[in-house]
Amino acid sequence: MYKVKNYLSLIKFAHTIFAMPFALIGFFLGLAEFTSIVPGWHTRIFPLFIEWNIVLVKLVLVILCMVFARSAAMAFNRFLDHKWDALNPRTAIREIPKGIIKPKNALAFTIINCILFIATTFFINRVCFFLAPVALAVVLGYSYTKRYTALCHIILGLGLSLAPIGAYLAVTGSFHWLPVLFSFAVLFWVSGFDIIYALQDVEFDQSQNLYSIPALVGKEKALRISEVLHFLSLATVVLAGKLGVFGWLYWLGVLVFGICLVYQHSIVKPNDLRRVNLAFMTMNGIASVVFAVFVISDLFIK
Repeated sequence: MYKVKNYLSLIKFAHTIFAMPFALIGFFLGLAEFTSIVPGWHTRIFPLFIEWNIVLVKLVLVILCMVFARSAAMAFNRFLDHKWDALNPRTAIREIPKGIIKPKNALAFTIINCILFIATTFFINRVCFFLAPVALAVVLGYSYTKRYTALCHIILGLGLSLAPIGAYLAVTGSFHWLPVLFSFAVLFWVSGFDIIYALQDVEFDQSQNLYSIPALVGKEKALRISEVLHFLSLATVVLAGKLGVFGWLYWLGVLVFGICLVYQHSIVKPNDLRRVNLAFMTMNGIASVVFAVFVISDLFIK
């Protein structure tokens, strides 16, 4: 049990709260189209007869995919960066630098989760199975980007943005523009708050020739870039609400989402980073969960 706790800490399992709600949005959007209950945006009529036990199985498979993919990505990141983590006072307490988990074990954990992810997609549908290696390439490839480009935050956002599209594909087996809009919202949102998180390591990144937007342009300009990205995220969910003909519950969710974005920028300043973790974990966790609850409720409460 102690070892399990160590691995959950290694992958920061609690951070699953960021992308999981948007995966559920994608899943229920797909279910809504499949049952034709969302007027105004579905493009074809599906049979209304659904075996709900099949739906529940598929939901469990989608959740497992999210857990396996994210666990693989985080473990690989910790494995790849463990030498830098040992040098950085902020990250020296992590499991690999402290010797709690060996690097080779973290790599083995990554491989196991990759295999489980691909195996799980096999039981969903052929589209998800064939696209599984592409998804893994994106989420694992992010760990290399900080060595080469300050756009690493965008790549992280891209990895998490696959959640709504992937979950929608799991239900329908086809693409649609609405979950793509939610994926863009995730991309901008995650990229923006990852820039805020990276403010803590500006001096270390510069000393080690690592790339990030704060290390490249400084803390003040980085916060402005983060604000622009979060504005784009909010604008995207507004656009999705307009084009998707959502109701009042959806717009309440948008309001909460927007308030959380504004608040986190009000509490983080270039010369005061004491509340970065409050902005990063608490506010973004609230934003994603509450927004998802309102969106999914709007789909089914008519």
